[in-house]
Amino acid sequence: MSRIALLASAALAAVLAVAPASAKDWTKVTIATEGAYEPWNFVQPDGKLAGFEIDLAHDLCARMKVECTVVQNDWDGMIPALNAGKFDAIMAGMSITGKRLQVIDFSRSYAAGPSGFLVPKASDLAKLPGTGEILSMGTEEAKAKPVIDGMRALLKGKSIGVQVATIQANFVHHYFDDVATVQEYKTAEQNDLDLMAGRLDASFAEESVQLATLAKPDAKDLTIAGAEFRGGPDLGEGTGVGIRKNEPELKAMFDKAIAAEIADGSLKKLQDKWFKLDMMPPS
Repeated sequence: MSRIALLASAALAAVLAVAPASAKDWTKVTIATEGAYEPWNFVQPDGKLAGFEIDLAHDLCARMKVECTVVQNDWDGMIPALNAGKFDAIMAGMSITGKRLQVIDFSRSYAAGPSGFLVPKASDLAKLPGTGEILSMGTEEAKAKPVIDGMRALLKGKSIGVQVATIQANFVHHYFDDVATVQEYKTAEQNDLDLMAGRLDASFAEESVQLATLAKPDAKDLTIAGAEFRGGPDLGEGTGVGIRKNEPELKAMFDKAIAAEIADGSLKKLQDKWFKLDMMPPS
């Protein structure tokens, strides 16, 4: 090979080495959900998945013109399984937080709701301060402090249930770990069962999940009490689709589909179907 040919070959190799990888052409998307977080996602008596996120997943996939498969995965293994390539996306009531953004990406938010305490009606915890208020921990932390201090006094020596690896667990450990016993559960359903059976004094969860619990006959003696909280480092900035860091095309597809879902009112209709409160994300 001549010197000129060698130089040309080397130049071509250099160009190929720095050329960007071609964009991935998505035609099939596998989405993981928990199947134990009613009304977001749950398993019906016939074994089929249902809930807000199941309906939304199929709507988004139709807008993205991809074949969509929704599968179940344990909540506490969601992010490792996503990064291991076992599925392409997560739709499981997963909130967007700074800690999670260190290891995965998120689409724009498709829901945002407050979290608070569920307690027995006959308990002294039914008098937790701030009932009816929703406080933003991102912008109203100073206003929230005296409310939380009042809660800490009433919760001293009590037991609080939370679902493991959730923003609610983060919040309760942050503000109440030193005054109460925090019990973590694998699923929200297990948490609810212990509260209804009197094995817990309170639980801390997302309000839409609490309302689904209160609709059950066994929960007739429970009530939501005290102020509710949203935002800030512990509670995150809404719920989005979890996506691997190296999948920018898929993130862009979900972002575009969610934006369209918001614009034409479809997201609001789905939320009205499944939730008993306004869960629309900030625009």
